[in-house]
Amino acid sequence: MSGAPGPERSTDRFVDLHMHSTASDGVLAPAAVVAAARAAGLAAIALTDHDTVEGVAEARVAGDALGVRVVAGIELSAHEGDREHHVLGLHVTRLGGLEERLVALRATRRVRATQIVEKLRALGFPVEMDAVWLEAGDGAVGRPHIARVLIANGWAKDHRDAFDRLLGSGRPAYVPKQRLPLTEAVQMLHEAGGLAIMAHPGPDGSRTRLEMFKRIGFDGVEVRHPSHTVEDIARLGTLADYLGLVPSGGSDWHGSGEGSRTIGSMRVPLAWLERQDALVRERATSERVA
Repeated sequence: MSGAPGPERSTDRFVDLHMHSTASDGVLAPAAVVAAARAAGLAAIALTDHDTVEGVAEARVAGDALGVRVVAGIELSAHEGDREHHVLGLHVTRLGGLEERLVALRATRRVRATQIVEKLRALGFPVEMDAVWLEAGDGAVGRPHIARVLIANGWAKDHRDAFDRLLGSGRPAYVPKQRLPLTEAVQMLHEAGGLAIMAHPGPDGSRTRLEMFKRIGFDGVEVRHPSHTVEDIARLGTLADYLGLVPSGGSDWHGSGEGSRTIGSMRVPLAWLERQDALVRERATSERVA
């Protein structure tokens, strides 16, 4: 029998379709995220920063050099009534048009950050806005940046402590986001040529809920995520197949040691990305025919 290796199969390789960089609240630059993915042996990643696609170009240059495919993505926060959901946009092609629409969303992030800092100062924490802007750099500012300032000054032990005591929903310094309707988020992503994926639904991902998400235009669901239990993963995978939703998954990695949120930890099969590719091609063909 020959000792030569056989042809590589997609089932032998893994991807990570939920990752963040300094373009939003991650701690590594987009190129460094790709380098980490290469070191982890990943075939592809999706860069899914909050409310921005500005890191995609840098990531793709690095990906071309390192042999890692970079899928253009984004993560949006959207509302269904009073319920907030996170929505992943994957395989976005019309980056410029989407970015124009995201400028307004990032402006609301800056307003929200200022309001949170004002609340913290009223609570006796002398947080300076300049320190928050420095943490955010050119990225879309968010609560994690404020948490880092709290930690750096000894006012919180870690991110969990900062959110549990001060920044989380219902906590003294919490400020709600300006609401983007769920249907509008899906429409934005479709107009940008992307797929709308329901991010980490966890126990909320019942058949009834996923049927509703599909009716309003969702293309897929994040099956594998660090917050999901074994039961969640099994249920969501079965429902995705039954309802004709493409599966997705990722570590939600922000570039540092975050317990279960470690790069590549979800071992998402390359075959899932190939199923998404097939849907993107099918949709593009339909649009050309129309």
